[in-house]
Amino acid sequence: MREITHDGDLDHLREFYRHFGHVEAAPVSVLYEDWALGVAEDTEVLDRLLALPPEKRQPNLLFAAARLHGTPLKAWADARPQILAHWEDITTTMRERRTQTNEPGRSAVLNLALSRIEGPVALIEVGASAGLLLYPDCWEIRYGTAAGPVALEPTGPVRAEVELDCGLEGIEPPSSLPEIAWRAGVDLNPLDLRREEDREWLEHLVWPGMEYRLDRIHAGAQLVAAQPPSIVRGDLNGMLPQLLDQVPYGVTPVVFHSAVLAYLPLEDRESFARQVRASHARWISNEGSRVLPEITEKLPQGGDTPDFVLALDGEPIARTGPHGQYAQAL
Repeated sequence: MREITHDGDLDHLREFYRHFGHVEAAPVSVLYEDWALGVAEDTEVLDRLLALPPEKRQPNLLFAAARLHGTPLKAWADARPQILAHWEDITTTMRERRTQTNEPGRSAVLNLALSRIEGPVALIEVGASAGLLLYPDCWEIRYGTAAGPVALEPTGPVRAEVELDCGLEGIEPPSSLPEIAWRAGVDLNPLDLRREEDREWLEHLVWPGMEYRLDRIHAGAQLVAAQPPSIVRGDLNGMLPQLLDQVPYGVTPVVFHSAVLAYLPLEDRESFARQVRASHARWISNEGSRVLPEITEKLPQGGDTPDFVLALDGEPIARTGPHGQYAQAL
């Protein structure tokens, strides 16, 4: 995911939507590619988006809110009139809600870093949404390798009914899932999948063309119902010290996040990086390749791609699929 633009210029917003369409949506969602490129050429819609706070102008947020208010999954030319007709309702939802894509598939790539940390561990997720990534030991994960598939059985207190798949290229799969002794998270607006409206919002954040992810949300909702996660409401920079103070003695604290820091201004991202380093906790990040400059500068030269970068303690490990589909050696 490209970092969120905080520039108020129409041309920057236009380019932001073009990038989303051509680079992020094109490989996986033809419809969202069409919608994003349609918005990019639609000055009226862009002007309306500029009236929103910068963090509320994202394609994911606009499209999910539009769908929530009845916009059909049709070409932009057919969707546009519906969006404009319901603009007030859509933007009310955009102001109230956040892009909180809580994709369990990312656990498969996060486990590539977790496997390098001696357990037991205490997981602290910043930007936890509904907390589905706090259960990396509760999903059966099948890694596709050149030598054939490698399946890891859940070791956690509950078991998801859906299997996660992740293709590996040039990377060895973990030999087992992590040993987790404690888990907690923080989010500005925690979601509770036991509530229908929160579950419905997560479902609308799933892109057309990726409907297989809906089964993961439903399976994750069952995990939440069986063992509700501990998620506190608040700013990740403000709440991190409090969560670290709660980590039980004798376990290794691991602070992690995936597709979260792109929504923060650069100064807040840098503040977070300084804070987690000073805490001496282990740090796993899985973000867009340009989101954390200190990691970006360590990457081999490459083009503008939809890949995320998985890193441990600020050191890049792999390029990863935005929803955990794959991991490739750098």
